[in-house]
Amino acid sequence: MTQAPTPLTDEEITARLHDLPGWTREGNEITRSFGIRYHGGVAMIVHVADVERLIGHHADIDLRWDRLRFAITTHDAGHRLSDADFDLARRIDQIAAAHGAQPI
Repeated sequence: MTQAPTPLTDEEITARLHDLPGWTREGNEITRSFGIRYHGGVAMIVHVADVERLIGHHADIDLRWDRLRFAITTHDAGHRLSDADFDLARRIDQIAAAHGAQPI
């Protein structure tokens, strides 16, 4: 049996957000939006999904005509934030840059 991830404290979350400009805390999620046209957003989602599958951690994704929004939390930690969320956020930032997505 695997152990559930350890939720971060508010102080730990604040420190990690400091290192991830553009990501904001909304309750027990971190979120970020990017400006990207629809078909570019679809390609970016596929890229993110491939990485998510490999690391076993997933974001909620909202695709609109001209923007893409990610919301991340750790379901296995009681829908609280863990290190895995910030690791995924960093990976999403790298993927967004590779796809030419613009921070909103």
